Amino acid sequence: MRRAFLIFTAMVLVLAGCSSPKKATPAPPPDLSKRPAGIAINPGPFESGPFKAPREGAYVGAWIKPEQLTHVGRLAAVDDMESSLGRKLKIVNTYRRFEQMVGTSSDKEFLAQGATLMVSWATGDNRSIVDGEHDDLIRRQAEEIKALRVPVLLRMRWEMDRPNLRATMWSGPDYIAAWKYVRNIFRTVGADNVSWVWCPTAEGFQRGDAAPFYPGDDQVDWTCVDVYAATQFEPIGQLMEPFLQWAAQHPKPIIIGEFGVARSWGSAGRAAWLSDAERTFKANPQIKAVAYFESNPDGNAPDKQFQLAGDKPAFKAFHRLVTDPYFNP
Repeated sequence: MRRAFLIFTAMVLVLAGCSSPKKATPAPPPDLSKRPAGIAINPGPFESGPFKAPREGAYVGAWIKPEQLTHVGRLAAVDDMESSLGRKLKIVNTYRRFEQMVGTSSDKEFLAQGATLMVSWATGDNRSIVDGEHDDLIRRQAEEIKALRVPVLLRMRWEMDRPNLRATMWSGPDYIAAWKYVRNIFRTVGADNVSWVWCPTAEGFQRGDAAPFYPGDDQVDWTCVDVYAATQFEPIGQLMEPFLQWAAQHPKPIIIGEFGVARSWGSAGRAAWLSDAERTFKANPQIKAVAYFESNPDGNAPDKQFQLAGDKPAFKAFHRLVTDPYFNP
């Protein structure tokens, strides 16, 4: 691992600066020779719920932002990406507001093509959930997911540890209470095809305030983290090392719910970062699924734009990752 990270550093030193956009001001690459390898060493076996973790290797998927947020647009975006990659994605990430139901025509088409849905569900105020104000909505969502009759990954209010969500999350105990409340409604409905995914941010573990939101091993099927090289250009292993150290203490498989490297770091730097990400995922046997965030969110500066399409060197590195047999178990 140390040799691989040194190679990564050398590539960034030689290449990243000359290929970055003029407006980008990359920080000097970190001295990776001094950092310990962040490895999730829990060997399992893992209790992962209806969506079973592979015994070897890891599944690969993505969120792919469509040109238009329509069913046709969603299907076209995934199809274009899969055509460029030359393979089907195992996991398709999709985002839903609290009131938006799962089971749309595009959802069903993805399932018909053999993909597994990872639903990132933006549930609302935790205290109002526990007070019963949204029971009908939650029950309807549970019924829609149950009707799919296939395993679904559900990220209930992912990135709950973000400071800008504190007004609706309130606290770790409030989030945990809402999680258990929602899960109980799903249980009473009989929606037993859900694998429950707990997914904070890598930054939350760096700050030390993510773990208090964890509902417990008896409540969670997959642990998860969202991790980006955005305003800081650091290798993915360094960015998520505090999470990996925490996750190794829990008998759950890991899914990297979102990962990405910003356009501001230039084609060569992005390619090097993705190549290092591939090595890091393969060195962490507890990581059983990864999903790229293929999107340039509207209004975002280059340091928060992550789309790889159109960036040939970066996309080539991602292509190597997804076509590696390790990621097609």
